Amino acid sequence: MDPCPFVRLIVESLALKLPVAAKHAGSGIHPTTTPCFCKLTLKNVSTSQTALLPLSSASGDSPPDSTTSIPGFHLDPTVLRRFSGKPTTLQVSVYTGRMGQTCGFNSGKLLGRVRVNIDLNRTEFRSCVYQNGWMKLGKEPEKPSARLHLVVRAEPDPRFVFQFGGEPECSPVVFQIQGNIRQPVFSCKFSADRNSRFR
Repeated sequence: MDPCPFVRLIVESLALKLPVAAKHAGSGIHPTTTPCFCKLTLKNVSTSQTALLPLSSASGDSPPDSTTSIPGFHLDPTVLRRFSGKPTTLQVSVYTGRMGQTCGFNSGKLLGRVRVNIDLNRTEFRSCVYQNGWMKLGKEPEKPSARLHLVVRAEPDPRFVFQFGGEPECSPVVFQIQGNIRQPVFSCKFSADRNSRFR
């Protein structure tokens, strides 16, 4: 019995490093009072993930002192077929403020975005790392800007998918679903009431 191809896209080691706020009031982001969060979306996939971002004080390209992760994206065979031969993009949007919505609008203020190119070709057979380290949120190289640390990787997550046919309580038949093919795996029939052995 062959497993159905599933892939898990994992996003971990998330942390944010903010530029130092200016001395005068009203400018910059003050890490002690401003929460930050990110929203992760995978192009052409309807689900998204949201996570609070811990602030890092690590210097240079050193690893962050505290990180967080998200549950990740579980990609089934249908999604993998859709992306076959076509790279996609993971977009991470970073916001300051509180998570959630107020009057139908996001309550956070957009700080910046980063994009990671994802090629899922053959990831159902091997693991792949797409990003490991810091990425700059701002587009202007001469200005200090926030930096986001993240690790993005994909790994095979094979599963066996079963489907019951007919009336399972009378005569269960278990099928393995592989694409459009339904292959019977096993079946059994009940010939008497289960309580009859006590009579």
